[in-house]
Amino acid sequence: MLDLSRVLPHARIPELPNPYFGKVRDCYDLPPTPDHPGGTRILISSDRISAFDRILAAIPYKGQVLTQTARFWFDHTADICPNHVVAYPDPNVVIGQRVTILPVEIVVRGYLAGTTSTSILTQYRNGLRSMYGHSLPDGLRDNQVLPQPIITPTSKAFDGGHDEPLTPDQIISQGLLSAAQWELVASHALALFDRGQKMAADRGLILVDTKYEFGTDHEGQILLADEIHTPDSSRYWLADGYDAAFATGSRPPSFDKDVIRAWVNDRCDPYTDPIPEIPADMIARTAQVYIDAYEAITGLTFRPDTSGATPLDRIRANLAPWFAA
Repeated sequence: MLDLSRVLPHARIPELPNPYFGKVRDCYDLPPTPDHPGGTRILISSDRISAFDRILAAIPYKGQVLTQTARFWFDHTADICPNHVVAYPDPNVVIGQRVTILPVEIVVRGYLAGTTSTSILTQYRNGLRSMYGHSLPDGLRDNQVLPQPIITPTSKAFDGGHDEPLTPDQIISQGLLSAAQWELVASHALALFDRGQKMAADRGLILVDTKYEFGTDHEGQILLADEIHTPDSSRYWLADGYDAAFATGSRPPSFDKDVIRAWVNDRCDPYTDPIPEIPADMIARTAQVYIDAYEAITGLTFRPDTSGATPLDRIRANLAPWFAA
């Protein structure tokens, strides 16, 4: 039985320097050291869940699930692409090399799927066949596998604006990335996705599409950062059931992470109205969804860390060596 009182709504730690508090992660930048002349960043995954540009709730163990899922994939893809990981001092925490995130968001897609305005399914339904520098054939159906996976890059709206679709030629001509950087990033992204799809297939899953974050370290080396192949950054379908769903034109079975999003959306305008209090059973269901996703994706048993009086107390103790760093 899950102890739903074990929740990490935030990780505010005054002893750590240079804080940055995001929607889900609470981060702290540490100064350069001889081992890490570019500095390091402490990234603590809280249990906050975000949708509609707002924080909806805190889901017990969500931060541990996401950190440990990313750890699984960082470990299994380090031979393909160097990543930012330095250490894992706590189940919710990764210490990474500090990187400058590239101004292009990299999404790799293996199927004609998606719901946003920039998704290839939305654009395909609107009659577009040429998008992101790719040409798609006529006659594709919703959720159909593509002839080969494609990269669909968008501009990264750091100023709060909207991401815009890009082609490789635009990325290079606008100076967002050099030709050599784009070639390397594209090669890494497709190789990571291929590894992810093959390992997911072994687990009875389909890795449909995913987002990658790349950045440069102090020497200009491109590193994989943030997270990789987690339920929050990727779309997974259950292989058992895909064929039947595709035949009937229905949505393939998946990890239904949107249970809270749908509950809120049914009860208010989530962009303008106050968010109603989310009941405990909905919180518990969502926590179980994340845990089930972790176990399905990794093949490992989820073992919640219940040490310390609270998750924050545990994290503070595990990060104490960095207080004076």
